[in-house]
Amino acid sequence: MGRTIGFILRRRGGKFWHWTDIVTWVWLIGGLLIMFGPALWLIFSSFKTPAALAEFPPSILPYASQQVTVQGYDKPLVLYDVTLPDGTTKKLAEVRRIGLFSQMVDPQTPGEPIRVSINDRKPVRALSFATENYTEPFVHFDFFRYLGNSVFVTVMATLITLVVNSMAAFALSKYEFRGRSFAMLIILATLMVPLSVIMVPLYSIISTLGLFNNLWGVILPTVATPTGVFILRQYMLTIPDELIDAARMDKASEWQIYWRIVLPLTAPALAVLAIFSVVWRWNDFLWPLIVLSRKELYTLQVGLSIYSGELNVQWHFILSMTVVTMIPVVLVFIFLQRFITTGIAGTGLK
Repeated sequence: MGRTIGFILRRRGGKFWHWTDIVTWVWLIGGLLIMFGPALWLIFSSFKTPAALAEFPPSILPYASQQVTVQGYDKPLVLYDVTLPDGTTKKLAEVRRIGLFSQMVDPQTPGEPIRVSINDRKPVRALSFATENYTEPFVHFDFFRYLGNSVFVTVMATLITLVVNSMAAFALSKYEFRGRSFAMLIILATLMVPLSVIMVPLYSIISTLGLFNNLWGVILPTVATPTGVFILRQYMLTIPDELIDAARMDKASEWQIYWRIVLPLTAPALAVLAIFSVVWRWNDFLWPLIVLSRKELYTLQVGLSIYSGELNVQWHFILSMTVVTMIPVVLVFIFLQRFITTGIAGTGLK
């Protein structure tokens, strides 16, 4: 542990700071904030109340105004630190606000309300985690049904993607036939075609096949990905052809060569593609929104849209459920991240 800390804190100038040390630390700390800052803001904001989310300037930590029960008032009143005309500070509770002034009372000895300018008061706040942002959606929001739909779509689409793309990559990397390079060029050219261009034809095909309002209508149009074919093909090119020729001499069928030899050797690239596929399918919003109109078939991302109304957006629920939907993707990444470096290095990608 000490050697690791020493390696991190070592400086090119020895005992003194060199200008490259300063640039390196600024670069690393800035990159750390840019990468993890939004995620931390999302997590902390998911524990804020609607009033705390509407505050300006915003705060990173979830603070909430303190309330106190005052005799003679039905509801708890918000507590403020008020600067009095004599310069002293006293805690008062706000009864009501009228324009630029508030009517406030002493919680200990409530009497006639005191008229105070809003510029002379400051809310008494403390850290408060609104855990109900996570509990209420499970009660009033059909979370587990949407979660099941998302898991089914993600798992099935990922499995089919791995099989279909690996078959195409195997043919394009290990079979010699006329037009192989042109076919690969056409596949890569489809990367430049956005979803909005093919959305109408895809919708017509899905409707004709009777897959509208069906989870398979969400899965099947997305299983063949040019990115997956490219990654797997580049990795399979590194597998020696002599190994495949030896298997053919031992009377192995093409399916056996693909399933028992090529696929196990391509495991690192398959893991990389699996991570990409899980992220794509789990976060997909537009295509499921188009194909699915029945509420019970919604995926999580589409289901969260019910919290965004025309006149009211429940940001506290959207943020908390967004954090929950991030957890499966993070877990998949943690379990498969050791394959990323090996897989990408083998594909020749920078």
